[in-house]
Formats: sequence, structure tokens, C-alpha cells
Amino acid sequence: MEIVVASSVAALTAAGVYLILRLRTFATILGLALLSYAVNVFLFSSGRLAIDLPPILSKYGDAGYTDPLPQALVLTAIVISFGMTAVLVMVALGAFVESDDDKIDMDSPDETEEGNAP
Repeated sequence: MEIVVASSVAALTAAGVYLILRLRTFATILGLALLSYAVNVFLFSSGRLAIDLPPILSKYGDAGYTDPLPQALVLTAIVISFGMTAVLVMVALGAFVESDDDKIDMDSPDETEEGNAP
């Protein structure tokens, strides 16, 4: 089961990095979402989920328990990634409305050079 979780985290990370490196804003937002999903799965899997065990320590001996900290971290990360995605979508929408294109142009000349051109 560990190999399935590890390979899914690797696949989500690879797809997220590939989409972030694209020069379109929508693909970049999807890539960041995939990276946040990969981090969430990684954090959740680090908690070693135990079946049919309480999420707290028992006062009767050394029984196993499910660690609640990774679950709390994942819930916090979900809220933060949702807010981050909402802000990025609004920024990308504003840029699309202003320029009528969602391409990220990294090779545009400076405005000072355009004003001095003959």
C-alpha cells in the first residue's frame, strides 16, 4: 500500500511541476492545486493511519493510536490552499480581462525601451 501512496504523491508532484512550468495562467493554477494535493496526501500518509484505534492515548496500557496531528495539518492545508487558489483565480481573471489573453509573457520589452524606439 505504501508504494501506491508514494507513487501517487510522485505523480501529483510531477504533474504539478509540469503544469506550473507552462506559460498559461490556468495551467499554472491547476499545477499549484496539484502540488497542494500532493502535499496533503504526503502529510496525511505521514500519520500512519491505524484502523479501529482511538485518536487519543488510552490510560490502560500502551495501546496503539492514530496520530491526530497530521489530520489537523491536512485540514489546515486544505483551507489555505482553497484561499490561495481563489486569490490566484481572481488575479488571473483580472489579467485576462485586461490583456484578453492568458499567456504569461516573460520576454516582453521594458516600457522605457518602447518609448525610446524610433
